[in-house]
Amino acid sequence: MNQVIIAYVLYLIITTILTIWVAKTLFRNGKIFLYDIFHGNKELADSVNNLLLVGFYLINIGYAVYTLQITSGIGNAQDMFEKLSLKIGLIILILGFMHFMNLYIFFTLRKRAILHKPISKAD
Repeated sequence: MNQVIIAYVLYLIITTILTIWVAKTLFRNGKIFLYDIFHGNKELADSVNNLLLVGFYLINIGYAVYTLQITSGIGNAQDMFEKLSLKIGLIILILGFMHFMNLYIFFTLRKRAILHKPISKAD
């Protein structure tokens, strides 16, 4: 099999696994923030969390597929690893950036929700 095809397959497998792992982590741990932001409205928080998950998958897998092309030839295993490390490294940086953006948005929304939290009669 052609070295470039092997690199494509490895790249897609690794980036897909990384994307799924990060997405599941954000989905699982982001729920508590969303419950708080939406004042315990579990249905709305779960719905938003699912929409964020879908968007996360679309952006990351879409970008991975978009950047799939390897323009220069791969002469040996070292070339393959070097090209894969650049491509996968960029995907990891993007996943990390998106993770921190999610945290920033969650904390911003949480701060806003706390400031505008409805006052109950028990308070």
